[in-house]
Formats: sequence, C-alpha cells, structure tokens
Amino acid sequence: MAATPSQPTSRTRSWWGWGWTDAHPDDAECTAMGALLPGTLGRPLPVPRVRDLAIARPVVEPPRSLADLVSDEPRDRAAHAMGKAYRDVVRALRGRPGRIPDLVARPTDERGVADLLDWAGDHRVAVVPYGGGSSVVGGVEYRGDAHRAVMSLDLTAMGRVLEVDTVGRAARIQAGTLGPSLEDQLRPHDLTLRHFPQSFEFSTLGGWLATRAGGHYATGRTHIDDFVQSMRVVTPAGTSSSWRLPASGAGPSPDRLFLGSEGALGVITEAWVRLQERPRHKASAAVAFTDFHDALRAVRALAQSDLSPANCRLLDAGEAALSGSAQDGSAVLVLGFESADEPVASRLERAVGLARSHGGRYGGATGRDGAAAGAPSGDAAVAAWRSAFLRMPYLRDGLARMGAVAETFETAATWDRIPALIEEVRTGIGEAALKATGYPATVNCRLTHVYPDGAAPYFTVLAAGRAGDEVALWDDLKAVAGEVLHRHRATITHHHAVGRDHRPGYDRQRPEPFALALRAAKGALDPRGILNPGVLVD
Repeated sequence: MAATPSQPTSRTRSWWGWGWTDAHPDDAECTAMGALLPGTLGRPLPVPRVRDLAIARPVVEPPRSLADLVSDEPRDRAAHAMGKAYRDVVRALRGRPGRIPDLVARPTDERGVADLLDWAGDHRVAVVPYGGGSSVVGGVEYRGDAHRAVMSLDLTAMGRVLEVDTVGRAARIQAGTLGPSLEDQLRPHDLTLRHFPQSFEFSTLGGWLATRAGGHYATGRTHIDDFVQSMRVVTPAGTSSSWRLPASGAGPSPDRLFLGSEGALGVITEAWVRLQERPRHKASAAVAFTDFHDALRAVRALAQSDLSPANCRLLDAGEAALSGSAQDGSAVLVLGFESADEPVASRLERAVGLARSHGGRYGGATGRDGAAAGAPSGDAAVAAWRSAFLRMPYLRDGLARMGAVAETFETAATWDRIPALIEEVRTGIGEAALKATGYPATVNCRLTHVYPDGAAPYFTVLAAGRAGDEVALWDDLKAVAGEVLHRHRATITHHHAVGRDHRPGYDRQRPEPFALALRAAKGALDPRGILNPGVLVD
C-alpha cells in the first residue's frame, strides 16, 4: 500500500539561498559575523528580490496536453535557475543568476516525464532534472547557448512511498520524495532508510541517487549506493527498469550506470531501497586531542577496527572552535553508535579507549545507553557540533551578504596521503587568498567519512572577498585546491558530485577508455543531447 506524503509546511523556501527564509541571519547578525573577518563590507548586501531580476518571457510554450504540468511564473523560474553553492548565492546577491529556465515542469508520474522529454527533444529544449535544488556544484543550472530553451524538470510532485516490504525490509519510493517526507512515510512501519546528508531537509531520494550522495554514517554504508536494490530511469531512448535483487554478479550493473549520472543519461523516477529498523539504542561522546596528527592516527585505528561507529567525525582546532565544540585549540573527535536491538555503551567505551590510547582526552558520554555519564563537556561538544552542522549553510549565506568568501569542498584519499594533503590544501589556499585580497584566510578541515584504507577531508574556507568579483575569486581559490587534489591523487569529490563546477577535475581523474564509454552511453540514451547538458560529458 502506498503511503501518504507529509503535509506541506507553511514555511517559505528561499529562492536565492539555503533553506527557509525565516532561518536566515538578519542584518545585525550578518554585520556581527562580518566584523570577525577582515576585509568584509561595512553593511550587508540587501536580500535579493525576484522582481529586480530581468526575466525574459519564455521562448517556448508547452503543448496543451502538458500545460497543466508546466509553470512560467517568475519566482518559480528564478528559484530553479541555480543550486545553493556559494557562487550561486553570490550571483543572486549581485543580480546575476545566469540563465533562468524558460519553464518549470512538475510531472506527477513516469508518463508525464516521458512526454516532457519527447516534447523537449522535438523542440531543442534542454532539460535539467531537479530534486530539492541543494546542489553545490552547479548541477541544476544551464550554462551555454546551444539549446533553444531550458526547462527545469522538478520531480517533487512524485513524492510517495509506493510499497513497503516489511519481510525483506525494503521500500519502493518515488524519486521526488524529500528526506523528511520519506522518513515520515516509513515511520508507521517502524522502518527507516537512515540516510541523512546535511541537505536532508531539502533534497530528494532521486537527487541522492543521481549524485551518489553521502549520508550521516561515517563508516560502513557511507553512500546511498549501499542502499539500492533496483531503479527505474526514464531516458529519451526508453525506460530502464532493473530487477530487484539482494545481489547479482551478472555483468556490469545497470544501476551503476545511472547512480551518479546526475541527470545526464536519464531521469530517475523511483527505486527500491534497503531499510532497517529504527535505532533504539544510541550513545555518543567527544574526545579532544592536543595534536591533530595524534587524532588522525586514532581515527585510522577506529576505521580499521571492527567497531563501525555511525559517527566518527574529526574536527581540527579551527573547525572545533567554529562549531563551538572546543575553544582551547584542541581538535575534537565526535563519536556515535546506534543499534535497533542491543545496547551500544560497550562499543562506545571501546572506541573511547582506543582514542585515549592515541592521546585523546575524554569528557563523558551521552545517549539512551547511560544518559550523560561523566562530565558534561562531552555532551556539550556533541550538541554544539550537531547544531553547527545544521546551521552552517545559513551562516555561510550571511557571510556572503557581507562580501566574504565562505565555502566548503571535500575529497577523499588513502591514509598515506591524508596528512600531507590536508597541510598542502591549507597552505595553498591560504597563500592564494592572501595574494589575491591582502588578507589572511581561514582554512579549516574535518573528516566526515572514514574507511579502513582512507578518509574524506572536508574543508571550510573563510576569506575576504573582492567586491563585485567574489565568484571569480572563489573560482581561483577552488582551482588552487583542485591542483593540490590532483597532485595527491585525491578525488575531485567524495559526495558533492561533479556538476559543472568539478568537470575539469573529473575529466582529469577518469580514465580515457571510461570517458569513451560514457560518451557512447550519452549518445545512445540521449541522442539529441537535451539531458543536463555540460554535466559529466559533452
């Protein structure tokens, strides 16, 4: 039986920035943040208004048979013009949002998706698949002029859990289902997907699949790939529907072709995904380290153990201070364990002991298995990290209004390269920012996901901007970072996807025979080149 989607909220999504409009920092908070960073503006840039944009009339009209699925309302179009990266926010603040789509389509079923693709192909209309719009790599915008018009294909009207298999613990879910609605529809079955990226509130299952999103699990099932049983994908060449299987060794996987394809090969419409029982036992702790390299060794030991913590995030001293987890120059390791059927306190105790054997200082645990044991500092540090994790994108937008550069990027590399990689990124971006602006930059690092053979460093960059030229400055700093990643053979992205912003790094990273095969797949599945042009391949 299909579940009923969550009721829509009365809150308003920001068309230009992250999340909810009522959660954005006000002018006073923006000014206070700007005062902490040298080289910022004296007052915040005004919140951009749609009515101030030069939005041309659409150059195409859908046929009458599709008209009910399509909007040409200016705010709707502006909200679908870009994602939510720093460069997107700044372009909106400066009134330069780029190519605004002519139309926004919201199909309600697969037939609607196929009909829209057929019409777009016949009229040279580029189609940009759109889930929650949380892309931070230029994944949901159109760049260029090779197409007559642009249509944003918003899948959120396809937001239902269609079927739940409680025996095999799996569900068939439409691709446009937003994270909170997905979990709400699974809750009556006492099951959960338990995939919580930072964008969870504003992203969809289809978006996670199309970008191979990383979730909250820091070890084990770190990516959405690990939860997929089968997928349905509508392409201009037909609909791909893979078998629902627990595993298969039958040649290359059809699901692997579309996972991470970012809407360039087809439109993901639904998937069977693996579920689990909701956790009833949880415990967490924070461990502080004076020496960051000792902390790295502790995290590596944890990742190579059999403990499998759900959370194992290491914050360097700057990131710990920024989140409020520590203010004494310490690095902080945030640990968390969860289980549906057994207490986890003993696993947390073993993990803390391992961290202490590498120089960590422990302040106490918190959770359902022994609630608030020990000193309150551990509880406070974990709570501070969680709060900052969710609040940070809003603060980034506030700093952007002050003319600052405030952005993040992530990567992954093997353990033998991690220490030098982190140091060289810090040094390279710091030197480039100082040369470009005359002011020092802050470059912080945390490990978001860890593996027995490597880790995923996630960098936060805070720097003075160049008034009116912030996007070019960030692009220059990101290019410096890309060169460092390439030298260390670190991936251009661990979980943010490729989009358009990471294309140069992706083109250098992938083997050329694979690029040939990918271009051939693009040509076969999208022969008229309408699907998300410029993403992955040309």
